[in-house]
Amino acid sequence: MRVFVTGATGYIGSAVVRELIDSGHTVVGLARSDHSAEWLQKLGAEAYRGDIDNVTSLQQGVAQADGVIHLAFKHDFADFEGSLATDLQVIESIGAVLEGSDKPFITTAHFNGVASEQVALSLAQRGVRTSIIELCPSVHGEGDTGFIPKLITIAKEKGVAAYIEEGMNRWPAVHRLDAAHLYCLALAKAEPGSRLDGVADEGIVFRDIATVIGKHLNVPVVSIPQDQAQDHFGFLGALAALDIPRSSQSTQQQLGWQPVHPSLLEDLEQGHYFR
Repeated sequence: MRVFVTGATGYIGSAVVRELIDSGHTVVGLARSDHSAEWLQKLGAEAYRGDIDNVTSLQQGVAQADGVIHLAFKHDFADFEGSLATDLQVIESIGAVLEGSDKPFITTAHFNGVASEQVALSLAQRGVRTSIIELCPSVHGEGDTGFIPKLITIAKEKGVAAYIEEGMNRWPAVHRLDAAHLYCLALAKAEPGSRLDGVADEGIVFRDIATVIGKHLNVPVVSIPQDQAQDHFGFLGALAALDIPRSSQSTQQQLGWQPVHPSLLEDLEQGHYFR
């Protein structure tokens, strides 16, 4: 299958590209720069120059593919509504090309991205084999730039690894390589209109995460009251208090997906997050 991938050089996208190539697919990766294009070509993929803001170019790339995996997203927390608006435009643009083709289109759920999800799911009624993958607060592994590195940075700056109140709230997590495998399985097997949970660890106690961070940084592990969370964690204050366990049992049954890579706590214990 000839697969068009947006976000192909990103943290998750690069793992998806590798897995697709290893599975015998031809990958066409959207590349914004010469450097990204060269990296994709060295990996064995084709580079398609463009970006998600150029709708015409994007649609031309999609038109040449047998399936699409959409992973690109502008993680602009200063204008998150703008990021969501761009994502909606991308999904509408891809859907306009794929409509009536019965080709697979895999996209990713984002916080408050209800409009994008509704459009994506509506495509399943218009001849597109659409599925939506919802990942976790932590998609962990080598090269992670997400919430866990930010928690480690905060612990270094504050001199303590903190949790809120009793710290018994739970976070789901998934290794990036397990996530990449899920996208590839969805491309091949997901039913139109399916929503898939990219979850390996169903709920890791936040205090346990803080404890491992404290151990590796050799700083105290402490509880802070809820009213100090925003001051301590910044924009992560609300997320650090959430209890959001999730299960991927249905997804595993549907696709035969079995996470096999290290859990978040095991990954933290390996030490690469602290180098």
